[in-house]
Amino acid sequence: MRKLVHRPRRLRRSPALRNLVRETNLTAHDFVLPLFVSEKIDKRRPIASMPGVFQLPPGEIVDEARQAQDAGLQAVLLFGIPQIKDEQASGAYAENGIVQKALRALKDNCPEVVAITDVCLCEYMSHGHCGVTRIDGDHFHVLNDQSVDLLVKTALSHAQAGADMVAPSDMMDGRIGAIREALDANGFAETGIMSYAAKFASVFYGPFRDAAESPPQFGDRRSYQMDSANADEALREVGLDIDEGADIIMIKPALPYIDILWRVRERFRKPTAVYHVSGEYAMIKAAAEKGIVEERAAVLEIMTSLKRAGADIIVTYWARELAEWISA
Repeated sequence: MRKLVHRPRRLRRSPALRNLVRETNLTAHDFVLPLFVSEKIDKRRPIASMPGVFQLPPGEIVDEARQAQDAGLQAVLLFGIPQIKDEQASGAYAENGIVQKALRALKDNCPEVVAITDVCLCEYMSHGHCGVTRIDGDHFHVLNDQSVDLLVKTALSHAQAGADMVAPSDMMDGRIGAIREALDANGFAETGIMSYAAKFASVFYGPFRDAAESPPQFGDRRSYQMDSANADEALREVGLDIDEGADIIMIKPALPYIDILWRVRERFRKPTAVYHVSGEYAMIKAAAEKGIVEERAAVLEIMTSLKRAGADIIVTYWARELAEWISA
């Protein structure tokens, strides 16, 4: 006589039943919307390599933030595109720089929107690198400590203009501790730091460089961004930034480094963000346009996987659409 084996039933009989036992749920509060604000335009400009994403003039940034808030989002991440670039990135920390002006407008008109600012120098440097450089013959060097000094000035200027949180994305050594010290010393102890703690040198940043107008004019960024082959180094970098005072740590890009996201969340148990970057966005857009995948289903699956892997916060160009899809 055949022996009966009692196995647990797979609870997948109906959508309603599946929802009752669903382990990972997305909410609008999981997402942060990146916004590009430019001094060089007076009306929104589409970014050809990122369908549905725009450079915005200063006069439209408040409306964009309001629409994000109305959709259920809580936070935006600001990137600035200055009129003039130079070798000291002076537009990054100018009192009336593009991000500083956008911040004041946002906090005057949408005070409840969490305003996070990208703290980097690449958009403001004439050469497109994330720090001060020195060229020796055929080689160039990024000068870490001089770059950190400018990053500190930039972060402090953002806090003075109303930033709720600054997000250093440059990958210079020691910049989190220096920024935390400067913020605290100048009365901004409550301004948070979201550190791009493990930012890998990646081919998936290409469309972003179109959007931010920040491609390097020589060389590449591999000398200061992380090697894609190194996982243990990523954990060390994250640990250093936590020790220096980072409130939130970020892994970038997202899907190619989902193993790093998981390991970071499991080891450190700190609020953890991930940036689903421009190249990842553009690939899904292209595949959807060709009918290879259904965009909404693909995006929801990807975002669920990132949250399942440990992301508390997901920076994504689909943030507004995701908020609408989830609430529908």
